[in-house]
Parts: sequence; C-alpha cells; structure tokens
Amino acid sequence: MIPPALPPTETPNPRTRDLDQMTTLEMLQVINSEDASVATAVQVCLPAIAMAVDAIAERIQLGGRLIYIGAGTSGRLGVLDASECPPTFGVEPGRVTGIIAGGERALRNPVEGAEDDPAQGQSDLQAAQLTRLDCVVGISASGSAPYVLGGLQYARQTGSLTAAVACVQPAVLSEFADISILAVTGPEVLTGSTRLKAGTAQKMILNMISTGVMVRLGKTYGNLMVDVQAGNAKLRRRAIRLVTQICSVDEDYAQSLLAACDWQVKTAAAAFFLHSSPDDARAALKKADGVLRKVIQP
Repeated sequence: MIPPALPPTETPNPRTRDLDQMTTLEMLQVINSEDASVATAVQVCLPAIAMAVDAIAERIQLGGRLIYIGAGTSGRLGVLDASECPPTFGVEPGRVTGIIAGGERALRNPVEGAEDDPAQGQSDLQAAQLTRLDCVVGISASGSAPYVLGGLQYARQTGSLTAAVACVQPAVLSEFADISILAVTGPEVLTGSTRLKAGTAQKMILNMISTGVMVRLGKTYGNLMVDVQAGNAKLRRRAIRLVTQICSVDEDYAQSLLAACDWQVKTAAAAFFLHSSPDDARAALKKADGVLRKVIQP
C-alpha cells in the first residue's frame, strides 16, 4: 500500500536542514526570511477573504453568529480571535465564538487524539445549535484535520455558511466549504511545526475576517473603535481620546459626555452631534443599524 503524500506543511524545508548548526543570528535570519513569505501567501487569498467578510457580515446583521472551529494551534487561534471581539467591538457574548477540539483544557494542554475525532467535531457544533444564519469557519493548517472536517460537514448539512481556512492547496476541507481561503505557506522552519508560518497566516486571515466583518457592521468610525468597551482605566482613556477626536472637544468635556452616556463612545458622539439626550442618541443609532456615520453625517 502506497502511503498518502505528505502535505507541504509537513515536508522538510531544505533551507533549514542545518538549523542546529547555525549561529543564533543565522537561525533567526532564516526564520525571519521564511516569515516574510507569509504575507504574500495571504495576499493571494484576499478575494476569497473579502467574499467571506461580506457573507458573514450579512448573516450577523440578520442575527447569525461567527463560529470558528479548529484543533491544536488552529483551534487556539480561533478562540483567541473570538475572545478579542467583545472588548474591541462591543459585540455581545456568543456572537463570535471559538470551538477547539478537546475543549477549554486544550487551550493550555495537548489533548491527545482530540483532532482525530470527526464525530466530536459534529457533536460540538450540534451543541451550539446551528441555524441557517450562522457562519462556521473551519481552520486546519493541513486542510484535513478530522475534527474540523466532521464539524464543517455537519455545518453544511444545517444550511450554515461554511468557510475553510487552510495552508495547502488543494485542501480536503474545501469539499465542505462554501468559501475556501487557502494560503499556501509551504514547509516550516521546523518540519511539521505549523504553529510557525501556517499559524501566522491563519492569525492574519482571522484578523482580517473579524475586523472586516465588524467594519461592515458599523463597529468602527473611520479607523476608530467606537464600540470599544471601556472596562478598565486604559480603555476609558482610549474612549476619551476617541470622543475628543470625533467631536473636536477637550478631554474634560469628553469625559463628562462619556460619563453621561455610560461610557459608550458611539452614544456620546451621537448625543454631541444631535444635541440630544443619551436615550435619544441611542434611538438614533438603533434606527441607523448602529452605524455612527449615518447619524452624524446623514
């Protein structure tokens, strides 16, 4: 029996064959050189990423969710990206979610065999009670992790939008994906260690997906994070700076405006430009689907 061919992410990199004989500087230079190729690999995927952003934003606007599913490094990156969305963009808990093979324990410790179980991938998504408005993004460097394949196959059966993020082409995952994002990163500096170039590519792609979706949903004003949750001193200072920039007022006035608006940057800005109460500002924002620009620049 002929063994299956290794995916490029698992093959040895000829440039690092003598890695352990290099000086430290030489070793870091070759790592840096390999990393420099990742952005180019992701650039090739921009049309597919744009398609995913628009499709996901449309469904979230209608009440759907963005759900990442992955194993190992891929799963951790999905959980990381999802966890950053509430504080950065003010989305309610559960709107963007990361599911990792092996559960929360796998975030810090390897869970042997978790990625090899397609039935568990299906079961974990069944527990999420998918609907046709949901969007499931399967993440797998090799494009073939059984856990992710099982999950994505189930997601397609439910009618959810499905997308695949992988670092090989072709990728088995694409068979169950409406949109395929395949950033071909090639052999790793350490053979098979896909936490390196493949992980970097996946991080860049997930950054683009979540940021792009939130911009399309009106969670920003220009390049300002106007839905930031000012839950600590640093973020309150950021909120003050945002209001000073948007409204062209001094920091003291911005702080008093924010205090009256429960530290909601969008509400404070809308109230300022509309010369209204916080409640009326919130009503205006709701009517404008939460898009601040529509309120202050109709």
